[in-house]
Amino acid sequence: MLEIKKEGVLLNKTNLNFENEGVLNPGAIREGEFVHLFYRAVSIGNFSSIGYCKLKGPLTVEERMPEPILSPSFEYESHGMEDPRIVKIDDTYYLTYTAYDGVNALGALAVSKDLKHFEKKGLIVPQITYQEFSRLAAAKKSLNEKYVRYNEHEHIVELQGKEIFMWDKNLIFFPRRIDGKLYFLHRIKPDIQIVVGVKDLEELTPEFWKNYFLHFEEWIVLSPKYQHEISYVGGGCPPIETKNGWLLIYHGVCDSVNGYVYSACAALLDLQNPQKEIARLPYPLFKPEYTWELKGEVNNVCFPTGAAVFDDTLFIYYGAADEQIACASLSLSALLKELLQNKTSYEN
Repeated sequence: MLEIKKEGVLLNKTNLNFENEGVLNPGAIREGEFVHLFYRAVSIGNFSSIGYCKLKGPLTVEERMPEPILSPSFEYESHGMEDPRIVKIDDTYYLTYTAYDGVNALGALAVSKDLKHFEKKGLIVPQITYQEFSRLAAAKKSLNEKYVRYNEHEHIVELQGKEIFMWDKNLIFFPRRIDGKLYFLHRIKPDIQIVVGVKDLEELTPEFWKNYFLHFEEWIVLSPKYQHEISYVGGGCPPIETKNGWLLIYHGVCDSVNGYVYSACAALLDLQNPQKEIARLPYPLFKPEYTWELKGEVNNVCFPTGAAVFDDTLFIYYGAADEQIACASLSLSALLKELLQNKTSYEN
């Protein structure tokens, strides 16, 4: 079994108005000796913005901004900017987040050249009703019944004067182009899906998404497989490029007598064809076990969203019980070795 070290809580909520309810689910990117954290900051009433903290090395807080680095400024994000992830592609930083307008939760993008000034690009996942999704995705192959359970919204099509769309969260870019093209993960429950090979985000037109959903089964990367992820899975940290494949730290959820339990999980995807799963751990990488993970705004949550590698140590930053930011570490080479001992069936 892998040796996981829980480094403990890195950031707690403060008395500042923008983060007095909780801090959680940080995006992370390493630049030299520093790690930049962009985290979800929650104010009373469950309104979220994005806070900023700089670490020296993987664990030492050196700077923390006393106000959000990004706040809601458009209707599509009026109730919150949640769960940021960040990567650098070419010379541009891509910060993705879930935009919440009080009814719909959809993946959005902001870009930067310097990690200080960001330009919002808006929603980049489809705004599609469940009825239209079901019509397209089930046209060639019947849908997993869980798509109905998680997304059908009891036939409600409008709320607070807004049309209800499929919730599409955990928008995460791969940290480089593959064959000159952009790839990104997203999540419509219960699976993780992928968008492959777009040269430019302007290609993501309504016609693109219509064709995408007509071939929906082809774009499912990971589906629930083991008991600890049996309810649903979702993206976690941006994929990490290794010689063995793209290392994907994701979250898996299972229902229990005490409610849902969120664990950090690990899989490998093919370097040239990330639609292809190479290996997956058959057990959680780590799960809630300490007080700060077991009790909080939402109990029993380890929600990984950012990672940094120092030498052979992988540091995973995660939301603990939806209230604090914590970190876990382990040997990267040991994790890859363990994954390669648990290849998916068609790779054996």
